[in-house]
Amino acid sequence: MESDEWIEMLRYTLMRLGIFAGCLAIVWGAVYSGIFPRGFGESNGLWVLLLALVLSAPISWVALRKERDRASVQIVHRVDRMKANLDANRSQEDESVDASRAQGGATTSG
Repeated sequence: MESDEWIEMLRYTLMRLGIFAGCLAIVWGAVYSGIFPRGFGESNGLWVLLLALVLSAPISWVALRKERDRASVQIVHRVDRMKANLDANRSQEDESVDASRAQGGATTSG
């Protein structure tokens, strides 16, 4: 992976984690101050995590649209390069097999 691709993905991931951490802090404060309901029994921690995840997903979807698009362009370019390399390797193998068959056919028919 090129450094630009790696940096774009790291940047997007860190921004996404930052939004989740912010939502987690807000939800935790809201649950423990009584604004949001508490979970049942020992499930309160899981409740806070799930609620923060549900809140952070649409926020990330809207707030990080440009970052996500920029990162996806880098991924598309990388996938296209990988496909081109695979096609080039495949065609080299085909040429090698054809040359071997032609050479083997020439020696047996001669």
